[in-house]
Amino acid sequence: MSSSPLRLPAPEGPGSVSRVPHLPAGFTDTFTSRYVDTGELRLHAVTGGEGPALLLLGGWPQTWYAWRLLMPAPARDFRVVAGDPRGVGLSDKPSDGYDTGTLAGDMVALMDALGHQRFAMVGHDVGMWTGYALAADHPDRLDRLAVAEAAIPGLSPSPPLFGGQQANDSLWHFAFNRLADVNEQLVRGREHLYFGHQFATKAAKALPDHAVQHYVDTLAADPAALRAAVSPSTAPSTRPSRRTSGAPAGR
Repeated sequence: MSSSPLRLPAPEGPGSVSRVPHLPAGFTDTFTSRYVDTGELRLHAVTGGEGPALLLLGGWPQTWYAWRLLMPAPARDFRVVAGDPRGVGLSDKPSDGYDTGTLAGDMVALMDALGHQRFAMVGHDVGMWTGYALAADHPDRLDRLAVAEAAIPGLSPSPPLFGGQQANDSLWHFAFNRLADVNEQLVRGREHLYFGHQFATKAAKALPDHAVQHYVDTLAADPAALRAAVSPSTAPSTRPSRRTSGAPAGR
């Protein structure tokens, strides 16, 4: 295992294992937060368990915390790594590199730094896009891949600009998030209204209030986090995966 993650300070701020609400009983006995230096940026991951490596990657606008209820079970058989990709949670938030090809490369670098040459992966929402790009660009790294709950850019047909009511209600935020500047100005100070609406209307089962508040507080606490979530400057399509369109991830 690389020694670089061990030299970094332990994460202690909101978003770390020690500062998130309502974890399952005994969670902190198994899982810890750590910063990982990939050489290009610093990523945050929550790791625990023993066995072959399993990478969990979630979607917009969530963090590693979305996996908290599922992580204890696979940790009995796997070394679980729940990552915050660039722009999310406690990971670095550079101004670019948010296409699926780059995000997939980040995850490969994360697993390299943790000493995992091969690993299984579960991707949800944006994590599905990144997982597909990772499988396309780095097939030798994956033992297996399970994905859910997203259409893959470049494979699934794009909806029409003037769609029906159901499509508009589900997808309007994609265009909003691609606006320049004005979206941040409209959302800043109203993060609970905007992101709360996303959780209220997109979740098949209502999330608990404490979880929604945690996600919203994470986005509201750091201007760079909001920029990474909604600004087109952090969602270029300039470096796609070889087999995807390189559409902006999660935006």
